[in-house]
Amino acid sequence: MKQQKPANEQIQENVQNMVQKAQDEVEESREPWYRVSRRAQFLIVAYLLIFVLFTILALYVHFNPVLSVDVTITKEFQENHTPALSSFMVAVSFLGNQSLIFSLLILLTAAVFWAVRLRLEALFIIGLSVVSTPINLLLKFLVSRPRPTNTLVDVFQRATGQSFPSGHVMSYVAFWGLLFSFCLILFRRDRWWIYVLLIVSGLFVVLVGPSRIYLGDHWASDVIGAYLISGLMLGITLWIYLALKKRAVLTRPLRSARHQLPVEAQ
Repeated sequence: MKQQKPANEQIQENVQNMVQKAQDEVEESREPWYRVSRRAQFLIVAYLLIFVLFTILALYVHFNPVLSVDVTITKEFQENHTPALSSFMVAVSFLGNQSLIFSLLILLTAAVFWAVRLRLEALFIIGLSVVSTPINLLLKFLVSRPRPTNTLVDVFQRATGQSFPSGHVMSYVAFWGLLFSFCLILFRRDRWWIYVLLIVSGLFVVLVGPSRIYLGDHWASDVIGAYLISGLMLGITLWIYLALKKRAVLTRPLRSARHQLPVEAQ
């Protein structure tokens, strides 16, 4: 009769099997390096081109804190105010208001990436979010733009501090935007979970801006500025990531184009 393994050994073996299965699943879904490099370089160029717009916008709102177009946009967003819509917008912004929960989510995501042998990516997920916060605080201090007030628009969720650029948008782009970019450039779209990650991360990036305007926490120009500077930071991050990836830092080299050819063609 076969001897039963101790419970702790059985649990450890099951966990190792699950991790190995996840690693194999991720490895099978990865794109060859020549496609990864091409996609990432395209994203980097797109991110860098918009940086000049942020500089212009930051200077303009510094000298013109209240813009009539901002007031008009916010009133348009708030025109069809309903309890359901308000609850949805609060839910979209929830993570940005809960720094501890958001931090735990970032760490958990990085741990999953590390477990499936995407260790360089795991460090970048933590690193960009860590860097984003002090940069946001510095920019708020330099631009020194007041937040919207009840005398101009409805403020459904009052926040403190300066207004430009939106901290929620910057933190969401740093985490969800980088996660979206990694999924887009690293994996083939032949797994259901890749589509889930792309949709969820993409929706958070897209919706957080309108939620900040609707709730009266930020002007539209605060949100646009945050998207612009976050885009630049994301571009720089991907550029550094590519440089390290080519040198196989904390990772195995990705499969080359030759290894992707059919057997009969090799």
